[in-house]
Amino acid sequence: MDSSSNGNASAQNTRDTVYDSQYSTSSPTDAQATVNSLQNHPTTQNVKDSLSNGPVADKVKDESAKTSAEFQSLKDSRAPPEQSTSTGQPLTHYHSFFYNLLSWENPRATAISFGTVVLCIFAARYLPVLRWTFKVLYLVLGVTAAAEIAGKLVLSQGLASSFRPKRYYTIPREALEASLEDVEQLINFFVIEFQRVLFAENVTHTLVALTAAFLSYWLIKIVPFWGLSLIAVSCIYLGPLIYINNKGLIDAQLAHAQDLVNTQATQVKDLAGHHTARASETVKQYAGGYSAKAQGYIGSARQRSNSPEMAKSAPASGPGSAPAYSHQDFPHAPKQEPMPGVESHQEQYEKSQFGGQAVPAS
Repeated sequence: MDSSSNGNASAQNTRDTVYDSQYSTSSPTDAQATVNSLQNHPTTQNVKDSLSNGPVADKVKDESAKTSAEFQSLKDSRAPPEQSTSTGQPLTHYHSFFYNLLSWENPRATAISFGTVVLCIFAARYLPVLRWTFKVLYLVLGVTAAAEIAGKLVLSQGLASSFRPKRYYTIPREALEASLEDVEQLINFFVIEFQRVLFAENVTHTLVALTAAFLSYWLIKIVPFWGLSLIAVSCIYLGPLIYINNKGLIDAQLAHAQDLVNTQATQVKDLAGHHTARASETVKQYAGGYSAKAQGYIGSARQRSNSPEMAKSAPASGPGSAPAYSHQDFPHAPKQEPMPGVESHQEQYEKSQFGGQAVPAS
């Protein structure tokens, strides 16, 4: 009862103070005193204490500290991993960074990054960010130009030029080199990972990339680019989270699927070996049959060549004997001089003493 009566009295005093400050015609000093009295009033102090030291404030501070620690841990994870590629090349520090980010080892940092990417996709889709950028740019330049011109007309000195720094800001070389090195590491991360997937360093990753490319090929026909980007980002972030939360079940199903694949592969291999053996046996049989036929043809030809009829019909000729020729095997020798004005051998023969006959006249 005492605490409730004290609270009611404090609330009544606060209302009276506010009422007096609104309807009194006091000086600025009195108004300042009224503001100070409101700030120092026990009710105001109680509200401040409940907001700054209450359970809600403690929860907010605790979550803020944990989030900052996770972001620091994510930043510290940017170190080259100990493992290397199958070719012996070292990996970049972005391999460790993205593994730490997508494995949800720091859930608050990963969730914030996921939400930020999703908001950026929706902002690029529904907000005219590029138009706003140009609008802000022309407004700033317009204000600067107007202030400079008005200052020179009124004060004989430009207002914009009066705020000009003595030395323009430049990016330090060390910061630029560090940024370029970081960009180089990021580009090499994507280049290395693409080649590892392309050349099947890990067959599972290659199959996942194949499935993603196939689905993207068909989805791009019906889904806009921003929608496809949203689906891709959701799969990249939420896929590892689903696997981590259901690791046992997913591993069991994958092992079962692998066993089925191995069984089917063994059956196909055995069936292919059986058909290959049958085909080889058939080829050997055909080859043996054709070889036997060829041997038979060669043997019969040799027998015919060695038969007595072939020996009688063949001319008898020894190694040292001269071949037998008759006079009919040779052409007739010319017995008169060639006739002038006749160039063809046929005409010479027709006008010769043979009178165009094939043999001399008897």
